[in-house]
Amino acid sequence: MPDSFLNGPLADDRLVLWRERLASPVPGSGLFVARDGDGELAGFVYLLPAPSGRILLDNLHVRPGSTGSGIGTRLLRRGLAWAADEHPGREVYLEVLSANTRAIAFYERHGARRTDERMCRFPQGFELPEFEYAWPTT
Repeated sequence: MPDSFLNGPLADDRLVLWRERLASPVPGSGLFVARDGDGELAGFVYLLPAPSGRILLDNLHVRPGSTGSGIGTRLLRRGLAWAADEHPGREVYLEVLSANTRAIAFYERHGARRTDERMCRFPQGFELPEFEYAWPTT
């Protein structure tokens, strides 16, 4: 993403988005958090129904410095298990920027398959290439 966005309105954009999501949860959505040994937030995963009928894994984040600790794997597994229980038979998918090779490798190691590639158009006026990944339904 452009430095002007990362160093500018990104934090405010995310704050507005998460305040809204927490104040008025999307029906059928799931938010799961992981805490470290001190009770501090270590990561989270958020999934929600998409208009297509699939389940969008919209966010999976682990606190910087905690990557590689297994937190992301546990959160991903929890999110996928929740989706299978709450939305049986519905495919879980995500969108990831094509430059995010670390995340792509993580998702592929955990069974996701690339299903599409396209340009992501951001409301802030820029676009970047992204991939879509999905987990097969069982």
